[in-house]
Amino acid sequence: MCGRFAMNEDVDDLIQEFVAAGGRANDWRPSYSVAPTDSAPIVREYQPTDADEPTREVTLAKWDWPQPTGQPRRGPIINARIEKLDQRFWVGAFSNARCIVPMLGYYEWTGEKGAKQPHFIHGDGLLAAAGVSWASKDADGEWSRVFAVITREARDASGEVHDRMPAFLEPDTWSTWLNPQSITTENPAESAAKRTALMELLDRTSTAVAGTMRTRLVDRRVNSVRAIDPQDATLINPLAG
Repeated sequence: MCGRFAMNEDVDDLIQEFVAAGGRANDWRPSYSVAPTDSAPIVREYQPTDADEPTREVTLAKWDWPQPTGQPRRGPIINARIEKLDQRFWVGAFSNARCIVPMLGYYEWTGEKGAKQPHFIHGDGLLAAAGVSWASKDADGEWSRVFAVITREARDASGEVHDRMPAFLEPDTWSTWLNPQSITTENPAESAAKRTALMELLDRTSTAVAGTMRTRLVDRRVNSVRAIDPQDATLINPLAG
């Protein structure tokens, strides 16, 4: 996990749900098949230089993290393991640029190649997946925002389908997670303690949300990203049986 997810809320609903300012997500259209390298709405906070309080916004970001310098590109980097957030590759974004990735649910697959059965894993409403975000420069020198979804050992219904799941946040932890103030300080021990505390919070809240999750079989046409209409809401309908 997580290789595909569904997000059916429009921007106005997201703004209301997360009490965010009207961001730059005007081009968003609900999608029931958000795939790697697609753009999707994220919720983030930043500290304007001329303001006392941080600004929370909904903005579009690309689901594709920059590759490590000097390493060949093997495919999109879309997930960050919770166990590695305080390590070198992820520590900068984890310390300074956390985000929320709203989703209705996500897909996992079972079965052999060529006959994969998709499962849709969901809760009772809009979910807040923990993520990290960054401003990245593409090959043409243009800046854009990217994100990755944080994953953990499966504790939800997906445990029967896959051993990993997104790390979800409860509403009372959103502000703590989104706080743009860096948790890296000039004191290495203090920095390490802050990172550990935030990882422990994420472990607790994601475990609590996991207990509310359920899974259902959906139609195999979900398997083909290119052949489906991502705005087709029937993609997440239970498989008739």
